[in-house]
Amino acid sequence: MATPRRTIQGLLAAMGVLAGAADLQVGMPAPGFTAQDQDGRTVKLADFKDRLNVVLYFYPKDGTPGCTAEACSLRDGYHAIQAAGAAILGVSADTVDRHARFAMDYQLPFPLLADPGGSLLIKPYGVWVPVIGIASRVTFIIDKAGTIRDIVRKVDTSGHDQQVLASLKKLQ
Repeated sequence: MATPRRTIQGLLAAMGVLAGAADLQVGMPAPGFTAQDQDGRTVKLADFKDRLNVVLYFYPKDGTPGCTAEACSLRDGYHAIQAAGAAILGVSADTVDRHARFAMDYQLPFPLLADPGGSLLIKPYGVWVPVIGIASRVTFIIDKAGTIRDIVRKVDTSGHDQQVLASLKKLQ
């Protein structure tokens, strides 16, 4: 049975309002990207190939209650996620400067990638909500070879670190 959220996402995707997150599936190659983080450093998916799994989490906006809870959950689980062989990368349509303030305010130890306009990552990963110009809340677990191994669409913002760890355990 479809949840209300799934039904709404399906309707938005069918109307072309939500770019098709359904287009990317587990087992497909993850789209490559290059983007700047909150410190102005360039980050590429290729930087992690053959070294680390990647937790690529998309969120709507820096500083909002749900996005803050999600970021803090991943911050609190950061060492366990690293120990599981993964890097965390957050992505929203916010700017580098806004990411820098958010990361500093909440002491986030991982990169936040800026994608104003959504063309670098948000649209290629199919999580763009054009009506309001934000990313939807979706997390992709990408293995060392660059293959999507899990897609978390039903994110528990306050316990997202545990969801991520459960996905990473399936890779071992």
